[in-house]
Amino acid sequence: MSRPATRSKNKRQRQVENDDTTTEILRKIHLTGEITDDDVNQLYMITKPVCQGCRVNTKDNPNCFCGLTPPPNGSRKTGLWQKMSDIIQTLGPDPCKDLRASAHSPAGLTNLGATCYANSILQCLYMNKSFRQGVFSVEPDVLIQHPVVDQLARLFAQLHASRMAFIDSAPFIKTLELDNGVQQDSHEFLTLLFSLLERCLSDSKVLKARTIVQDLFRGSVSHVTTCSKCGKDSEASLNMEDFYELELNVKGLKTLDESLTDYLSIEELHGDNQYFCESCNTRVDASRSIKLRTLPDVLNFQLKRYDFLQKTTSKKKITSVFSFPGKLDMRERLSKPSRVELIYDLSAVLIHKGTATNSGHYIAHIKDENTGKWWEFDDENVSNLGHHPFGEGSSTSNTKSDRTGPVHSSCIGVDGTANGNHLDPVKPQHEEFSGGSHVEMFSSTDAYMLMYNLSCAKKNGGSTMEREGDAVVLHDGISLPSHLCEEIANLNSLYVDACEQFKLKKKRELEHLTASREEVRSVLYEAPVHSVEEPFYWISTDWLHQWADNISPPWLLMSCSVINNASIQCSHGKLPISKAGSVKRLSTEAWTKLFSKYNGGPTFSKDDYCMDCLIDVAHTVVCADGYRDRRKLMKEIADDVLSAKCEDGAYYVSKAWLQQWVKRKNLDAPSEADAGPTMSIRCSHGHLMPEQAAGAKRLLVPEKLWLFFYEDAVTVKPDDRSGCPTFPSDAEDCPECSNALSEVACLEDFRREMKLKQRQNHEKLAMGKSIPLSSNCKYYLLPSSWLSKWRSYISTSSKHNSSMESEILDGIINLLKCEKHLRLLERSPKVAYKRGSFFQKDSSTDRLTIITEHDWECFCEEWGGTKENGISAMIEHSNDLAGCCGDMPTCEQQLNLSNEVNNEIESKQPVIRTCPEVCEECIGERESCELMEKLHYADEEIYVYLVRGKEAPKSILQASQSSEPDRRASKRSRRKNSENLVNLKVSATTSLYQLKMMIWESLGVVKENQILHKGSRIIDQETATLADMNIFPGDKLWVKDSEIHEDRDIADELSDQKMNVENMEEGFRGTLLTSNISSQVV
Repeated sequence: MSRPATRSKNKRQRQVENDDTTTEILRKIHLTGEITDDDVNQLYMITKPVCQGCRVNTKDNPNCFCGLTPPPNGSRKTGLWQKMSDIIQTLGPDPCKDLRASAHSPAGLTNLGATCYANSILQCLYMNKSFRQGVFSVEPDVLIQHPVVDQLARLFAQLHASRMAFIDSAPFIKTLELDNGVQQDSHEFLTLLFSLLERCLSDSKVLKARTIVQDLFRGSVSHVTTCSKCGKDSEASLNMEDFYELELNVKGLKTLDESLTDYLSIEELHGDNQYFCESCNTRVDASRSIKLRTLPDVLNFQLKRYDFLQKTTSKKKITSVFSFPGKLDMRERLSKPSRVELIYDLSAVLIHKGTATNSGHYIAHIKDENTGKWWEFDDENVSNLGHHPFGEGSSTSNTKSDRTGPVHSSCIGVDGTANGNHLDPVKPQHEEFSGGSHVEMFSSTDAYMLMYNLSCAKKNGGSTMEREGDAVVLHDGISLPSHLCEEIANLNSLYVDACEQFKLKKKRELEHLTASREEVRSVLYEAPVHSVEEPFYWISTDWLHQWADNISPPWLLMSCSVINNASIQCSHGKLPISKAGSVKRLSTEAWTKLFSKYNGGPTFSKDDYCMDCLIDVAHTVVCADGYRDRRKLMKEIADDVLSAKCEDGAYYVSKAWLQQWVKRKNLDAPSEADAGPTMSIRCSHGHLMPEQAAGAKRLLVPEKLWLFFYEDAVTVKPDDRSGCPTFPSDAEDCPECSNALSEVACLEDFRREMKLKQRQNHEKLAMGKSIPLSSNCKYYLLPSSWLSKWRSYISTSSKHNSSMESEILDGIINLLKCEKHLRLLERSPKVAYKRGSFFQKDSSTDRLTIITEHDWECFCEEWGGTKENGISAMIEHSNDLAGCCGDMPTCEQQLNLSNEVNNEIESKQPVIRTCPEVCEECIGERESCELMEKLHYADEEIYVYLVRGKEAPKSILQASQSSEPDRRASKRSRRKNSENLVNLKVSATTSLYQLKMMIWESLGVVKENQILHKGSRIIDQETATLADMNIFPGDKLWVKDSEIHEDRDIADELSDQKMNVENMEEGFRGTLLTSNISSQVV
């Protein structure tokens, strides 16, 4: 740390030396009026050496060109010297990055927010060649009639022949009227899409197109019920039902073979489930099962991974490992075994990532029918998985999979698995297949749907398909209709043009940047002038900075496109000495290069310095030196005045102003702060303000110091002579201001005496002490809030609490009486008997306070009250309440009670009888209104304690029975210093379920484990609101963790809640998938 400090010190020292040299030269010029070449060289810093290696460009050296460009291998954040990659980014997105790797690489689909479920299904359908051909063979008039099919054909055509690496799925999604911000179930989407396509394609005259969905995906089953007595099947068993996928259980099952066996298993009907046999005409035992009648070319298996939990009334995903084969023989699964082989090849695996049932992410692993390679379709990203469904890297093979798309590092696990999908490591990787061959097995924890294609050799119909109109055959033998082919060709042409334009734009930009950098380095290399005798030119440093960092191409009009030296030109048309730090010396060669290209000006050569400005500056500097010396002398005198060492004071100035003046730096000329040395001691009448007034402290200064102050004030504000009034030592205070101050002082003295007298008259009340009470003595009641204000008034300055002086006691008492019955609107305070006297039980919280008759009489005199208007009270026992508001004996008549009477009083319940009586009717109405207001709160705060243990501590129980409505409210829930206390913002309509979710989020206690209390009362009714459960702002609740249910992620609950509220359970309702009409073309 020592070296930088030394450099800084030396730099400051050199700066001081330079300033002293400049001052001496200017003084010489002022005295002699002569300017030599050496003077000009020194003042304009021409003799300074050419600087090299500085970090920044220095202003005090016109020969320094450092810092205008970065080091050879360096760069900057902005301007011409940015990194090339950063500059290219400013040109916009590069369309070439979205170019498909090859014609044989599949394209991805854009995710519009939460449309991964649709993208995965669409990719599975597109990769099926037969289905793709069927869509392409639909006639144009049918496409016009049904926009869904039209957009699907356009989407497939772009996936098939577009040059882009991913295709925008928005037109198709909008045509279906789907909400792209809501996650849906991919299985439900596929089912509804098949139904919609069947309706739309029924208008096609092309046979294969009209029945493509049925031909490829539809099979049939029947539900067979067999009587165990007669052995006959029910009549309904002959009915066959269509299916497009088989829904298989996975809970408790490990393989696809086990799930199929479970699906086709026989269920026995006994007891209450007996079957009524029409042949036997009675209820009998029976068996029921599902029989596979026919199988489609594409066999879809929907794996039921979502299990409904009865305890939590929510769904949970089953993430157990599930195995399935690469080849599947379904011949023995049919109700009547087929004579021909029914061998199915695994063609697609739909995967659901995540643990929540209504969120997560869908991807698809699909096999290319032509190459046999597997591809991972993750929205826009498409990755080559090689010849294994989950990538060759996940198997025991040492061969790495070839990736044509980005591969996320999170996809491959530590154990070689890929997102829970892998070759089964427990079982042998090959199982024996029918005919003695072996089949490869795969397993997954996230597989949601499996697609199997019937082996090509067994398919009927092969690749024969009717086509209407002209068609163009592309790669893979797939034919595109001419109108789609032309459309894709136009799109590809536009895309290729955009790529070429970007390349051209990028090339021009790089050429411009390279040329600009070479120009800057070339000019700056020739810029230094190495001797004083050489000719040179002056140029503005600001313009030079802009030119050296200008990134704009020359064909754009910029401020630095023309040399601009106007900012360094004085009124005489020359280069003034004041701009010596804003210019640089350029060699003739460098100036010629710049001027020939940019022109501009004005041009300043070696001799174009301004002598007139130089002489003026010399005069100013000499005057400033004189003023600085004089001000330094005056500051010494002012220090003596402030330290009371000056005895020849003749004029008054403000003490505060003088203190600030002394603290200011020694300046070359007066400043704005030097005006007004007597402004703060001048009253509104134009006279000397009394020193007792606020801010009017003053000091006497000598005459020569005052004249200096006056001269500076007039110099700063020559037109405002009244701004610096003169007050000699014999000036008198303003009589009007003095009288006003005297009146205020008298009023303050009167208030102090009055407050002191009230503190003496009401000593115990002023100190807040309890007053001992006696039975059958007359007392009075006052509002506790008024007494609190009164205590604050008599103990503080009247400046801050003078509003109470306008209050009249009779008005305060009248507010305690109802207008309807003129009775008391507050209930009597409670008293307790202790140590031979009665005391008010809780004077700090009661609305009324009991005072003595003496206190009441004094208050009446002090605050304008009428004694007869007061609310009197008497302490009696329950058996003494026969009388009414009669004459009440005084306290002096009851002072000699015997011990026997005291014991009798202590055993009885004391009651306060008031005059006038308490009006229960009006109090009840008021309390009802207050309760209604209390029940309609919003965005208020409550407190929740987490208790760890069997019982809650007494401190928490007591706190939960009281509230603090006046505590500071926050704008969000916040955790206290203790991790077991949290503040939550709630409303009266907040449900208990919502409160438990907030507690879950804040304290980490699962909703089902929360045992919520208010005091000793358990609160448990999730549909009830907080108002229903009498929970109000400021209430303190406490919660225990039962630890019965296992912990789980709150995100799952929030996701399920989002899908189940505000009609979110409607799924695809309101979209075209659940409608019988087609949408308009988007």
